[in-house]
Amino acid sequence: MATVAHTQTSAGQPGRSGAGRWKPFQIVFWLACLIAAIVFPLVFSSPAITTIAFFTLVFAAAGTAWNIFCGYSGYIALGHAVFFGSGCYTIAILCAHWHIAGGWLPFAVVPLAGVAAAIVAVPFGVVALRTRRHTFVVITIAIFFIFQLLAYNLRGITAGSSGLELPIPPWSGYVFNLPFYYVILVILILAVVTSWFVRHSKYGLELLAIRDDEDRARGLGVRTGLVKLSAFMLSAFFVGMCGAVWAYFVESIYPNTAFDAQFDVLIALMAFLGGLGTIAGPLLGALILQPVTQYLTISIGQSGLNLVVEGVIFLAVILLLPQGIVPAVRELIFRRFARRDAMPVAPAPPAPAAVAPATEPNPPDSVAAERS
Repeated sequence: MATVAHTQTSAGQPGRSGAGRWKPFQIVFWLACLIAAIVFPLVFSSPAITTIAFFTLVFAAAGTAWNIFCGYSGYIALGHAVFFGSGCYTIAILCAHWHIAGGWLPFAVVPLAGVAAAIVAVPFGVVALRTRRHTFVVITIAIFFIFQLLAYNLRGITAGSSGLELPIPPWSGYVFNLPFYYVILVILILAVVTSWFVRHSKYGLELLAIRDDEDRARGLGVRTGLVKLSAFMLSAFFVGMCGAVWAYFVESIYPNTAFDAQFDVLIALMAFLGGLGTIAGPLLGALILQPVTQYLTISIGQSGLNLVVEGVIFLAVILLLPQGIVPAVRELIFRRFARRDAMPVAPAPPAPAAVAPATEPNPPDSVAAERS
């Protein structure tokens, strides 16, 4: 009975058994990724390679921040370039007004750029989060174009199409990219850790409940409006910091580069490719797509053909791999563990039956009469 009960428990809960066995590998995997990210620019020190690595980390951090809201709440936003551009203009304006020279000091303004983006997210979210599904997507796109037009027309603040210049970093040669690389790596680590804590907290469960059934979550006592708006602001905070570091790296910003529609398409595509609502999904998507994007930009330029290729990849991911790479691999691994646990256990051989002692048969009545 004990053997049967153990077999039924393992087969009946394959996900738990597989997850328990997979957890040590996850820890080793994340540590290996962290070590690889730290030593990468020291091993591959070519400026071309470290530049691509820097942009990959920027989009990985922005995709992780986008996933904190969109992946967990189920609201697909295509207007996060508003927060990216807000971070760009915040660091440029503050450095100009405070006369901050190039070096490490502009990096101290990066958190302020994140705060500014989070503040921008408040009226943005109050308006957009009143709607759902396709209407929400359309409103986020509309607000994005509003901010892009404001960047062109508010010349007293943004200098319009003339753009703004940022301080020139004092580094040069092979070490130029290293400060930017490690700063954005720290932001990425903070974003991943925040995403993990959100996913494994009561707050994250409320976001997932909104994703599954928002009306039912409200009926169960979840303050859906506040939860959605706070997640929207948290996502904007990290995206704004990414924009600030990117702006300092390129040294000049313009409305069409700070508020770029391609940014929203890329971070959404990365999250969908890696796995929407997972922690590792946006990272894997950025690691795959950003080098491809850089290659397309270098090889065919800004002709627009790269956007067509990205759109085709987006449609292929939605149609052929709707769950993403990480959920598909996880399901395959858990299914393998489940099949292994569900294998029938060979029954123990039966114990030999005890031999009963020989007894004298009852005598017939005539014999019994003679004996008597």
